[in-house]
Amino acid sequence: MNGLAIRVDVLGVRFRRNRRGRRSFKDLFAGAQRRTRPGEFWALRDVSFTVEHGEAIGVVGRNGQGKSTLLKLVAGVLLPDEGAVTVSGGVAPLIEITGGFVGDLTVRENVRLTAGLHGMPRAEVARRFDGIIDFAELHDFVDTPYKHLSNGMKVRLAFSVVSQLEEPVLLVDEVLAVGDKAFREKCYRRIDELLAEGRTLFFVSHNERDLRRFCTRGLYLDKGKLAMDAPIGDVLDRYNADHDML
Repeated sequence: MNGLAIRVDVLGVRFRRNRRGRRSFKDLFAGAQRRTRPGEFWALRDVSFTVEHGEAIGVVGRNGQGKSTLLKLVAGVLLPDEGAVTVSGGVAPLIEITGGFVGDLTVRENVRLTAGLHGMPRAEVARRFDGIIDFAELHDFVDTPYKHLSNGMKVRLAFSVVSQLEEPVLLVDEVLAVGDKAFREKCYRRIDELLAEGRTLFFVSHNERDLRRFCTRGLYLDKGKLAMDAPIGDVLDRYNADHDML
């Protein structure tokens, strides 16, 4: 598949400090350019880049610099205050441990629900169900409510479902760090398979080895700004040099 997978234009999003939520419903109609109110800050601002289909992008930066926020904007679960995000095709997001699963529903019900919400036909869900459970290693927990799973089990289930979706863009946040080493390696082999199929990868990690393994290009976020967009090796060198100066 040729052309752009993702276009991000002068993207900006702001939050409130020490308060739940972002802004009131009334504020949504106040205009994106209004003055920032006391207690608000820009998590991201003036961020622009494009991603070609099939690219593998590593997103780096210290904690609190906007990496996870960027993935949520690309996934469409967070709306920007400024600018726009355009995604060609759907996304398969693995950006939180909960993964959008419903705590009171069983593993079986969550697999059907999540896959169905991403457009997978019921017959296809049934055909892939055993493989999803096998990959997640949850044979004894199929009828267990999701909320009773350990964090490691939740990650295994989320990755197993998300990696079976046909969406062209895969978003992976730090959640894989929760899983054990053997399962992470299994996940990484699956990511290799998806990249070989021509999927687009957005990968947030603090693990330099993983970033170099999967990604050819890096985005370095610093203080909510895009500090660098370059080959992953150059981005990691710049990031490490900045840390050495701290």
